[in-house]
Amino acid sequence: MWDNPRLLNLAAGVLVGLVVLASTLTALHWLLRSPLFPLRVVELRTPLKQAAQVQVEAAIARLAAGNFFAVSIDELRAALERLPWIRAAAVRRVWPDRLEISIEEHVPLARWGAEALVNTHGERFAGASEVELPVFIGPPGTEAEVTLRYARFSQLLAPLGSRLERIALSPRHAWQLRLANGLQLTLGRDAELAEQRLARFVDAYVRSPDTADKTREVVDLRYPNGFALRVRGGA
Repeated sequence: MWDNPRLLNLAAGVLVGLVVLASTLTALHWLLRSPLFPLRVVELRTPLKQAAQVQVEAAIARLAAGNFFAVSIDELRAALERLPWIRAAAVRRVWPDRLEISIEEHVPLARWGAEALVNTHGERFAGASEVELPVFIGPPGTEAEVTLRYARFSQLLAPLGSRLERIALSPRHAWQLRLANGLQLTLGRDAELAEQRLARFVDAYVRSPDTADKTREVVDLRYPNGFALRVRGGA
C-alpha cells in the first residue's frame, strides 16, 4: 500500500474529508450554542383578530428563545398552526438577532353543524363565534363542496331577497336549502341539474303576482319539468 501512490492519494483524500466534516460539525455545534448570537427580538407582524393573544405569546415564548441559529423555524410554525383560529403561519430569521412572524387567521364563513366552523376556503376548523352565520351540514370531507355550492345557490337565490341560512348535503348527496324567510327547497342529488331547476323556480317565483300573499313552506324541485309547492295551511 505504501508504495502505491493511487491508494495513498485516496487515503489522504478520505482523511481530509473526515477532518473537514469534523471541523464543520464542531463549528455548527459551537454556533448553535454560542452566546454571541442571542435572539433579541421577536416581531408579530400581523394583528390578531380572533386568535388568542395569550396562546400565541406562550408558543413564541416556549419555542423562540435563546440562540438565533438554534430556534427551530418549522417547530414554531407548526406550533402556531395548531392553535385555534390560525390557518397558516410564516416564520423567518432576520440577521442578526430577529424573528419575524406573520399569521393568517381563519375567516369564518359558516358553522359546520354544531361542532365547528368553515372558513372562506371551504376548510373546517375548531372555533367559536357569536356572529350570525349560515349553517352547513354534510358528510365529513365535503366542506369544500358545500362551500362551493353555497356560493352558487346564494347567487341564484338573490332575487328572492332572503339569505340562504342553511344548506345540507345528505349522506346520499342530496341537497336541501332553507332561507331566512322559512322557505325550504329540496333539490335532489345532481347539483348541476339542481342549479338549473333552482334558477327556473326563482324565475317563476319572482314573476308570480301573488308571492307576497303566500307563505311557502317546502318546494320540491326534483321534477324534470316543474316543482311541487306546499303552502302553509294548504297542499
